[in-house]
Amino acid sequence: MFENLQDKLDRAFKVLKGQGSITEINVAETMKEIRKALLDADVNYKTAKTFTDEVKQKALGQNVLTSISPGQLLTKVMNDELTSLMGGEVTELDLKNNPTIILIAGLNGAGKTTFTGKLANFLKAKGKKPLLVAGDVYRPAAIDQLEVLGGQVGVPVYVNRDSKDPVGIAVEGIAEGKKQNNNVIIIDTAGRLAVDEQMMDEIAAVKANTKPHEILFVVDAMTGQDAVNTAKAFNDRLDFTGVVLTKLDGDTRGGAALSIKSVVNKPIKFIGTGEKMEALDVFYPDRMASRILGMGDVVSLVERAQQQFDEKEAAELQKKIRKNKFDFNDFYNQIQQIKKMGNMKDLMGMIPGVGKMMKNIEIEDDAFKGIEAIIQSMTPFEKENPDSIQQSRRLRIAKGSGRPVEEVTKLIKQFEDMRKVMKQFSNPAAAAKMMRNMPKMPQGRM
Repeated sequence: MFENLQDKLDRAFKVLKGQGSITEINVAETMKEIRKALLDADVNYKTAKTFTDEVKQKALGQNVLTSISPGQLLTKVMNDELTSLMGGEVTELDLKNNPTIILIAGLNGAGKTTFTGKLANFLKAKGKKPLLVAGDVYRPAAIDQLEVLGGQVGVPVYVNRDSKDPVGIAVEGIAEGKKQNNNVIIIDTAGRLAVDEQMMDEIAAVKANTKPHEILFVVDAMTGQDAVNTAKAFNDRLDFTGVVLTKLDGDTRGGAALSIKSVVNKPIKFIGTGEKMEALDVFYPDRMASRILGMGDVVSLVERAQQQFDEKEAAELQKKIRKNKFDFNDFYNQIQQIKKMGNMKDLMGMIPGVGKMMKNIEIEDDAFKGIEAIIQSMTPFEKENPDSIQQSRRLRIAKGSGRPVEEVTKLIKQFEDMRKVMKQFSNPAAAAKMMRNMPKMPQGRM
């Protein structure tokens, strides 16, 4: 997401490179390029014009400090204005009611049912006790899909296969949730077009009869400006409380994320970043602005890591590293936790400066596939005793994993090197000595 926009903004900022100050002329030229970049990203025209006018006005009103270049200053103004454009501050779900009723609405194919499962998983991890209600009575296998997702995340699903009445099912689901002491009830609904009056009347009736505390409009980010127009039509009927952008890991230009708040004046609350049930993030406008400008998002990266790594497990792992007992079982478990954090290219893009370096490099989702195959072909003894894997064992592991023996040898060598470094850094005194002995960086300006 946003790769093309990022490239075009970089080119726009180059207009100011080497300039000693911000002037009416060079800012006007830069703003022209930025407006073109936003329109190419499928941002609403009125939004793009208002945005660039605002940036220009604020940039011209700033004094350029000797320590800050005009390009850096404009980046700062752009970052502030992009953050404001996308909502300014994070807007979280209102969960103070017991039970909290959440209604999910949107177009066909936007990813509502998948998001419903992800949201249940997200809330369960926060200590809530959610219930899913299967209210899509039109799409074949919609109920089955929700039951499968509920099973995956360990959340119950209320189903009434004998009924074709979405309003009745929603009301029954709420009654069941209250009976089972569920403190969040999430109602999945059928996809519908804004021009289909009968279907729009139906979702309005579901709202009237369930009185939801949150109505989340799910929109496919890949539909760009059409998504914004659809959101406006739905908002006029439902007055939803927030937007969910799905498929941000796809080939999307980002126009919906940048336009939707200014057009419907409703916050983006969540973004979907992949197919996995863990691939759901709270939407932080400031972090997204940072990523659009190629400045990374370390805070989100750390938060994803914290969600996957257990403190108790980390302490146990630390002990094993100190005793040089870190083995292939531990290594395999670490890979699984990293995979749960999300798409590898997306994770790399959160590291400042790395996103731009990686833009033309394809990283497969199954980047660890070869390593996993090799580890899975080892015997329990070999996994626990990496030093025992000599040539004859390597030949057998290569054959079992379908990988070249050179690849097996390379992995074992890299594993051993990693183990040595980990052991050194697990000892604070040894780590400090190591840092002292590192060659010093030359002083002076780079």
